[in-house]
Amino acid sequence: MDERADITGWIRHWQEGDAQARDRVFAQLYGELRRLAAVVLRSESGHDTLQPTALLNDALIKLIEARKAPAAEDRSHFVRIVARAMRQILVDRARRKLADKRGAGVVPESLDAGLEIPLMANPAELVALDDALATLAELDPRAAAVVELRVFAGLTIDEAAQALDISPSSVNREWAHACAWLKSDVFAPD
Repeated sequence: MDERADITGWIRHWQEGDAQARDRVFAQLYGELRRLAAVVLRSESGHDTLQPTALLNDALIKLIEARKAPAAEDRSHFVRIVARAMRQILVDRARRKLADKRGAGVVPESLDAGLEIPLMANPAELVALDDALATLAELDPRAAAVVELRVFAGLTIDEAAQALDISPSSVNREWAHACAWLKSDVFAPD
């Protein structure tokens, strides 16, 4: 029997749930697929730590873990499916690297975390805040009003939105803008 026909038949048996047929396909095509993995790695930059064998094994595991066998029609179609799985693995690795560069896993700080104003503890800061709010009120009256309501009245975003007759998202934007301005103008480290 022709080797190509055997692989096509084994793929069909795998699609019907035969794990031994799957293993035969992998064994028969492993060398060819490993060479393909080496080519894929050469064509993609930034994957110096990944070896062709590891890439191929990850792709085959991905195929095994899928709920059903790939809908490959023949040997060449199966090879293209494995190549696509390898590319997906490389793209996923690249995304994780980019996410790490952007601070993956770092808990975002709330907008007002750095704007803790001890109203009664330090009169100098209270005066500085009042002066800054007067300046902010000239530049952006609504942002100054949001700070007043949030800091001095202790209102939530929703309560401030009701008080100012604007949407909560507008209050969030004004609050973010005012916090950034106050941090850079008043509370910036000397």
